Amino acid sequence: MTSETNKTTKPLVIIVALFFIFGFVTWANGTLIPFFKLSFGLSNTQAFFVTFASYIAYFFLALPSSWILKKTGFKNGIIVGLLILGLGSLVFIPAAETRSFPLFLAGIFIQGAALALLQTAANPYLIIIGPIESAAKRISIAGICNKFAGMIVPIIMGSLFLKNAAEIEKKIADATGIEKENILADVLSRVNTPYIVLAIIFCAFALLIKYTHLPEVEVEEDIIDETKGEVIKHKSIFQFPHLFLGAFCIFVYVAAEVMAGDIIGVYGKALGIAPDTAKYLTSLTLFSMLVGYVVGIFTIPKYISQQKALRICAILGIVFCTLAFLTASSQLSVIFIALLGLSNSLMWPAIFPLGINHLGKFTKTGSAIMIMGIAGGAIWPLIYGYLSDLPSHGGLGVPFHIAFYIAILPCYLYILFFAIKGHKIGVEHKF
Repeated sequence: MTSETNKTTKPLVIIVALFFIFGFVTWANGTLIPFFKLSFGLSNTQAFFVTFASYIAYFFLALPSSWILKKTGFKNGIIVGLLILGLGSLVFIPAAETRSFPLFLAGIFIQGAALALLQTAANPYLIIIGPIESAAKRISIAGICNKFAGMIVPIIMGSLFLKNAAEIEKKIADATGIEKENILADVLSRVNTPYIVLAIIFCAFALLIKYTHLPEVEVEEDIIDETKGEVIKHKSIFQFPHLFLGAFCIFVYVAAEVMAGDIIGVYGKALGIAPDTAKYLTSLTLFSMLVGYVVGIFTIPKYISQQKALRICAILGIVFCTLAFLTASSQLSVIFIALLGLSNSLMWPAIFPLGINHLGKFTKTGSAIMIMGIAGGAIWPLIYGYLSDLPSHGGLGVPFHIAFYIAILPCYLYILFFAIKGHKIGVEHKF
């Protein structure tokens, strides 16, 4: 193994471990949504504030994260992010004690803020440590760990939080007064031990990184036009339209990913699937994503380019969500929702490098702008929730499968546009 390979392998292992943490924390939302619906008697719209609190943090914290990384450096930025992640986890303890849904949302927001810092550092690092052409492959490797974590979350957290969910739901409905209060307090106390353990793990990993050599990676200050041999000077981030088109593509991609991953349990229950079974449906979506990542590792860029992979995935997304809509009268529809994980799998690995391509000294800021797009996961579930909730809850009462289709189809249509044309705008005329 060459020294150059060693230089790439060690940071890659650290980042891959971080992506496992990202996946575990993020996909825990899929379990928390039905858990909070059970514990607080929430409507769909209210429950989807779980994803809103997590993903909206990216919008507000991504650019400040870029500034923090410039001041602290990559390694120290990761350490700070992990410590904040531990703090957000500990907020769950007083939230459970006081039975405060807003305090739970505050803890989730703090976790989202930490993930914004960690993601702003991790994603460009994966791209920069090797050739841009194989960036999707490296992100796919990290993505496998991310989605593997997501697959085991419903099994671990679902077993802890949603054990005997149907029975407890019936008990809560039948109970009154002190008896009901005691049942709810007992259910919410289930979060204590898991989130204390998570906080300890995050802090321990921060300590490990502190004493691990992790080199800083500097990006080029200027961009060279190789056809003319000239240095291209850029004075503003706004001179890169493909970056902002890419950030919006991340926005709609994360929206589609959250719809397919976090909402599939709610979708399954609407089709009559028992709550004790529906809690595992997120794992089906993430297994599909895992399959897609493995395909990406072996095919990009050897057989297909990042752009072509993105086009194929967007078309598959359109096909699967349409089939889910057409089969909504049967539980087969859930299978097509789960298969959206396959179509979503290679989107982030392709969109991110295309969005920050040719940014030079603006790479860190551009990465932060791309990370802001993760806020799509905050907005889209609320749109679906508002459309599908009964009018008595303030929604429009649109049938759940129609609401899902209306919300998710435009996402894949825009991703297809970015794959075909959007990623070239502003770039094709300069390089």
